[in-house]
Amino acid sequence: MVYINTIILSIIEGITEFLPVSSTGHLIIAETYISLTEDTAFNDAFMVIIQLPAILAVVIYFWDKLWPFNKPPEERNARLGMWTVIVVAFLPAAFLGVLVHSYLQLWFFNPVTVSIALIIGGLIIILIERTDRKVVEQDVFEVGYLKGFGIGCFQCLAMIPGTSRSAASIIGGMLLRTSRPAAAEFSFFLAIPTMLGACTVELYRSGFNFDSSQWTILALGSVVSFISGYFAVMFLMRLLKHYDFTPFGYYRIGIGTVVLVWHFFIR
Repeated sequence: MVYINTIILSIIEGITEFLPVSSTGHLIIAETYISLTEDTAFNDAFMVIIQLPAILAVVIYFWDKLWPFNKPPEERNARLGMWTVIVVAFLPAAFLGVLVHSYLQLWFFNPVTVSIALIIGGLIIILIERTDRKVVEQDVFEVGYLKGFGIGCFQCLAMIPGTSRSAASIIGGMLLRTSRPAAAEFSFFLAIPTMLGACTVELYRSGFNFDSSQWTILALGSVVSFISGYFAVMFLMRLLKHYDFTPFGYYRIGIGTVVLVWHFFIR
């Protein structure tokens, strides 16, 4: 069962990492009903580490936009400039995460908090999608330092599980008058240093102190997370050509309500 549960949790992570529905929130809810191992410390490390392969899926999918060194000078400079903006956008989460992560994990990593955050976030998504906005930046390369830093500040809201890192940064970009596809791409790119930093910290805390069976679980989870993450990115980018984020708002409200009803009235 441990390998079946590994696959289930990794699929949940890969699919929800880039959709505006909160991967961490879904994993916290899933953990309530799906037990991975009896080692709580390893389970916590697993939930963070399998995010890295999902981020690798973004790197491969957007490789042409991310890699600057095989481009003509103008395109190379645009990509290098985008990376410097991403670094600036990453700073708020890096700074704030060091200060408050342990506190948030202690008090907010539970299904009730996740469900409330899912519902509130869903309402905000629906409201924003019904509001007319004047778009300034149509392309991800047009996002400047100030706006990138602002998106990075919005990303910090995702430290509350259930908020969704991608939702916070995408909605932040849209509120700052960036087009929906450009905000989504910037959110994906911003996830690279954010998740790389989180995984590095988690591996450092664990000291790479995993036994052979745990390494096997991590390897299996990484492969499944990568594959499902790649298809999730592909799905979202194609979806945005024809639709907005409103369906995700309704989904968040629905799943949050179901979990709250289950927690307080059925369980």
